[in-house]
Amino acid sequence: MDFVLNKIDKHLDNHRSLDQHRKDLKRKLEELNGLKEDTESIKRSELQPRKKLKAEVQIWLENVERVNGEVQVLDGRIGESSALTRGFHTEDVSKSITEVEELIIQHGKFHGGLVVDNPQWIGQVLSTTSLSGEAVKVCIEEIWHCLMDDEVPKIGVWGMGGVGKTSIMKVINNQLLKETGKFDIVIWITVSKEMNVAKLQKDIASKIGVEFSGDEDETTRAGRLFGTLSQKSRFVMILDDLWEKVPLERIGIPDPSNGSKLVLTTRSADVCRQVGCRMIKVKPLTEEEAWKLFLEKAGCDIRGVEPIARSVSKHCAGLPLGVITIASCMKGIDDISEWRNALKELSLRKKSVNGFEDEVFQQLQFSYDRLKNPKLQDCFLSCALYPEDEEIEERSLIQLWIGEGLVEEMDSMQAEYDNGRAIMNRLISNCLLEGFTKRGNRRCVKMHDLLRDMALRIAKSRFLVKAGMMLEKAPDVQEWSMNLEKVSLMRNWRLCIPLEMSSPKCPRVTTLLLSGCCLESIPEGFFKHMDALKILDLSGNPIKSLPHSLSNLKNLTSLLLACCEDLRNVPSLSNLGVLRKLDLRGTKIKEIPQGMENLVSLEHLNLDESIHLRRTMINEIPNGVLSRLCCLQDLIVGKTVVNGKEVGGLKKLEILKGMFYDWHNLNMYLEACRGREEPRQYRIYVGNRYFHKYTEYGGKQIVARGCNIYNYQIVLPRDIEGLHITDCNVDCSEEYPLFSRFILSSLSSFSSLKSLHIYDCGNMKKLFSPNCVPPNLQRLRVGGCKQLEEIITSEVEPEERGMVITEFHLPQLRQLLLNGLPELKSICSAGGVLVCDSLVVFQIVYCPKLKRMGLNLPKLDNVPPSASANLSLEVRIRPKKWWESVEWDGPQPKSLFDPFVRFCSILVMAQSLEYVAVSLEFSSRNAKAFTNKRQALLTVRSHRLERMLTGTMMPSPETVINDDGVVILNDEYEEIVAQDNALASWLLSTMNAHLLPYFVGAETAVSVGVKCFNSLQTDL
Repeated sequence: MDFVLNKIDKHLDNHRSLDQHRKDLKRKLEELNGLKEDTESIKRSELQPRKKLKAEVQIWLENVERVNGEVQVLDGRIGESSALTRGFHTEDVSKSITEVEELIIQHGKFHGGLVVDNPQWIGQVLSTTSLSGEAVKVCIEEIWHCLMDDEVPKIGVWGMGGVGKTSIMKVINNQLLKETGKFDIVIWITVSKEMNVAKLQKDIASKIGVEFSGDEDETTRAGRLFGTLSQKSRFVMILDDLWEKVPLERIGIPDPSNGSKLVLTTRSADVCRQVGCRMIKVKPLTEEEAWKLFLEKAGCDIRGVEPIARSVSKHCAGLPLGVITIASCMKGIDDISEWRNALKELSLRKKSVNGFEDEVFQQLQFSYDRLKNPKLQDCFLSCALYPEDEEIEERSLIQLWIGEGLVEEMDSMQAEYDNGRAIMNRLISNCLLEGFTKRGNRRCVKMHDLLRDMALRIAKSRFLVKAGMMLEKAPDVQEWSMNLEKVSLMRNWRLCIPLEMSSPKCPRVTTLLLSGCCLESIPEGFFKHMDALKILDLSGNPIKSLPHSLSNLKNLTSLLLACCEDLRNVPSLSNLGVLRKLDLRGTKIKEIPQGMENLVSLEHLNLDESIHLRRTMINEIPNGVLSRLCCLQDLIVGKTVVNGKEVGGLKKLEILKGMFYDWHNLNMYLEACRGREEPRQYRIYVGNRYFHKYTEYGGKQIVARGCNIYNYQIVLPRDIEGLHITDCNVDCSEEYPLFSRFILSSLSSFSSLKSLHIYDCGNMKKLFSPNCVPPNLQRLRVGGCKQLEEIITSEVEPEERGMVITEFHLPQLRQLLLNGLPELKSICSAGGVLVCDSLVVFQIVYCPKLKRMGLNLPKLDNVPPSASANLSLEVRIRPKKWWESVEWDGPQPKSLFDPFVRFCSILVMAQSLEYVAVSLEFSSRNAKAFTNKRQALLTVRSHRLERMLTGTMMPSPETVINDDGVVILNDEYEEIVAQDNALASWLLSTMNAHLLPYFVGAETAVSVGVKCFNSLQTDL
């Protein structure tokens, strides 16, 4: 009874004190909100361009908002309570008071202002060329002065084509990014002659982080752009190559105010006036400036022909583009007769033209004519098939030339590619193509818009080019003339070919480019009158089927259907006997096309899964098909199973990516290859089909999964660079080192092996014997091998160990990662030391019994503590307690490693987030795996990480092959892995603790995905 009375007394006290607590809360909340208002006022004054709010301030403001919301909800609950239940809320009010007081105290700790420097990206650095002439310097200074003057909102840079307007603005763009904190963002947009509002909106959106769904109309898109740009306190919008007045409001560009700027370049002074710009004219070079530039490009060895060369220079009319192209094509020529002939050609051209623009084209065509070789000229003209101002991938362009027959046919595709590259270098040296730029790891070229206009003028009757013009309907059949040879409608992403459209009568057309047009269908008879067609590119279209008229294109040499993600079948290929290239990667085709065995000229076959779609297509190529394709040089079929003996019989094979059922099939392949060169690049999968997509650690690799390793020795290619083994059970003596089971197809050591990854292999205690350690290994990763005790074992008897020191030198080893090895006791047996001169990353995660390192890093010797920060070394450890308690047994003291130790906060050092999507899918079937699927997806979306989950932005390979064919480290790899790790860390933090030990040693995406699947199957 006393207990009950005490409870009642306490409740009555709470009831009486509730009102006082609420008054206290209200008073303190008013004080907190006053501080919030003051903070926001200071924030508005301090938050200038290139500054950002301190993280602690941002969090504080968010917490104040949250507490205000919670107090409002609490007041509502109290108001709805009865007289009997009101007292139960006293404790909640007390907690709110405490939290408000803590926030007030936190505010007093904001020292040194509320903002810090914001180094984030505000624009794109552009490639520039050196500029000549005093007038150019004056022009740059004038533009810069206008940009710094808040009274000048719009600037129009105008002048004739080829005078250098774009080059000047590229310099200004880079200078803005580097030298001033005046602007929040600098946006460069290339407009071009055929201005299209939808394309402009799309380009601007990509630069300011706005994503369109594709369903919005023009007005909605404009509104979204307007709203986002208006939030940028100061922006610079550079519209390059404007040909007519731009409708700012219709596009969604706010009228610049409050220091924002609109800058445009144009050939027309009227455009500047119509937009209301401060006009700045770019003048041609003076005669002496032009001559100086001419000498620089033509070389100083022309002094003997200087009078004539000066006259040639004068014909360029002071236009830098004309000077550069004409001087470049005359470089190295010292024969006075050739110079006289060149001057005569230029003089005749000048007499035959009307208007300055025509004169410019005639200057540029002079360089084109000097190429002399018709095939070289056609290679140049083919560059105009791409959209204006596009960065053209070098490989794509050269493959187009090869397909068109413009590159001399040779014994190998690599030789043809090298020849194509020589042609490209010739065009660049003549300044008919702009120099290489980098896009990822691919080289690109670009065609100046004036040169493209000239090329289209030369090829006017032969080319129909409407690439990247946002067409919604294919050109009328009348535009498809009988004389057409090449048609390009690529990158018109809403294009439709009406089903009622008549078949174009183009008997001479050899090239038809329709990639990236969102085509859903093609009329049945569309190709009926295109008998000469050689190249048909339909890549990247959601087309479901192809017209049967395609089957009669008997001259077709290239059929490109990559990433047609809805395509399920193609018509019979039986009649395409001269087809050299067939690309079906990333489609939904499940069986090889009918008649493929008749493609006796086929050199390139790609049936791989798409990087973005991540879809396996054809299960296997039936026996007897590949043996008939004796010309194959590139066989890229991914996870499609192929017959080892038939593949080995392809004597011209240069690139191989495919899958064998087992080690026996691999052996059959190597036997068939005996006595000749193996492919220069290969990735061979063996065993289980479920592989991790990104295992690219070199140009020559074997990736095995789910294959038992028996007592007999397994033969590998003699020049193998990467070996990746997962989920393989060792069916032989535990004491026998795993790697000793492998031998090369020639009697040599594993001197080419650079990367070795061993995961989840059972019944294995030792990895290497002393005499089989690959000497040039660069990466060694071992994880999830539950019985592994030693990495390198010793042949010395136990009683003799310690008396003899054996050193194993791996001078090129950069990464040594050991994960989830519960029985691992030593890296080297007693008496052995692993010497690593180049180690950069050393990782030990959950290896609780590891005591003996046997590791020697010479670069740590004689390094004073003050210099350790300059050494490139990272030691990743988990758990921290293991490192603190381990009794170090090694040639170097443990203290030497301490400055480089980082304690991992995550279990999985993932290379890709493929497993995230898999795991989230599984989580709906078992609530134990993750706390809440919906919350997980919402969190991912709130951070805009869907692209990483869906595979549309996947990590780059750890190594890449440079232009000289050498494997090098990829600079982008570490950055992307860091992003992956951050998301992986968050994801694993949502996982129930009882599951975490099951993921020890799972290092790759597939390992985690498989373990997640297995855990759910067994209902852990």
